Amino acid sequence: MTNDPNAIRGRAVLLTTLAVFAAVGVGPAEADGPGVADCSATHWVGSWAASPSDALGAFDPALQPIFSVGEQSYRIVVTPHRGGGQVRIRLTNRFRSLPLTVGHATIADRAAGAEVDAASMRPITFAGQAGVTLAPGAEILSDPIEFGATAWEPIAVSVYLPGAAPFLTEHFNGNATSYYTAPGAGDTTGDSAGAVFSLTTTAVPLVSTLDVSASGDASAVVALGDSITDGYVSANYIGIPQNPTLPDTNARYPDFLQHRLDTAGIPLTVLNAGISGNALADDGMLPVFGPSAVSRAAADVLSQSAVSDVILLEGINDLDSPAGADYDRLIATYINIITRLKAAGLRVHLGTLMPAGGSLLGSTIAPRQNPIRLRINDWIRTQHLSDTVIDFAAAVQDPADPNALDPRFAGPDKLHPNLTGYRAMADAIDISTLGGKACG
Repeated sequence: MTNDPNAIRGRAVLLTTLAVFAAVGVGPAEADGPGVADCSATHWVGSWAASPSDALGAFDPALQPIFSVGEQSYRIVVTPHRGGGQVRIRLTNRFRSLPLTVGHATIADRAAGAEVDAASMRPITFAGQAGVTLAPGAEILSDPIEFGATAWEPIAVSVYLPGAAPFLTEHFNGNATSYYTAPGAGDTTGDSAGAVFSLTTTAVPLVSTLDVSASGDASAVVALGDSITDGYVSANYIGIPQNPTLPDTNARYPDFLQHRLDTAGIPLTVLNAGISGNALADDGMLPVFGPSAVSRAAADVLSQSAVSDVILLEGINDLDSPAGADYDRLIATYINIITRLKAAGLRVHLGTLMPAGGSLLGSTIAPRQNPIRLRINDWIRTQHLSDTVIDFAAAVQDPADPNALDPRFAGPDKLHPNLTGYRAMADAIDISTLGGKACG
């Protein structure tokens, strides 16, 4: 028997992992798997995603109230990372405790604001029907739609909900403006002028994915994370509300990574599975922070189309209590997630946790956060379970104070990067390591 301390620690962590598997009711050989594609034929690949976080629907990151009541229409704006001649969208009722009835839905090129190009508008159907009812917790993929999606050109998905429909499943921090009508306005999904869509939100209701048709070896990389993956930038040191200039800029680190892949001609799309406030091992303290990464990995990663790679950057929110998180439990949870993803045939790229020194969280609320973060990063850099390690921390830390973000990269709250920081994160990724086959 070896006396190597790393091996001894590894055995201890694996024992803790078994306990975590039991606690979450999931094992590393779980039968879920990604949407596998045939490289020799046209297949579906994810082009855009927004992970469902909750069904609270009371306000958005700008602290703007949301008036979802019923008998109204929603115009959700999504920006694809890849184009294609056919598309399909996924509607979600994941967190609503009631059935959700969709009366009618359309898709069109967005022109400006809530206005769409009338000539591009197409109906969306579900098993050949214009309407569909989703059971509580259910999601549904549309029929294929003959629609020419163009990368980086916004698309408007319009959905009419007849009758009472409060508490819609949403992605809380969409970083993009969507539109909806006043309650009682009825079915306006065919309206191209858009004036009737008088209310706005930066949350993303109802729509969780958009797939496009692709050929060859096109696949997707999912960025699984928290608000830093979500692309949040605060307006002030306190951290809320969001910076009002951020929405609609497509300036998250996954967006910058997509531009790098496009420039290099690598046939990968980057899907954003970040949820602001999300934690690795525990469900969020607030409903909008979503379920833990370990519990949502199947729904937000393995259910995506033609996934080949995952970038995992989570854990800083687990450290935000005054007592600090349990180090061994967090390491066991990393092992849980990585083992499950690799068992499904995916390449996993594990990111180091970025510094938060000088932030309200790191300096006042969670003073023990940084020592545990450093221990976790030491483990991340030396473990061999993930396929690669992305040293985000080294890329954005202040050379004069490695426990804080470089002032060039820090947002106002000193916890989240600014847009220059998000670009630096994308630049830290070795894109030659991405692109494991999603088809054979």
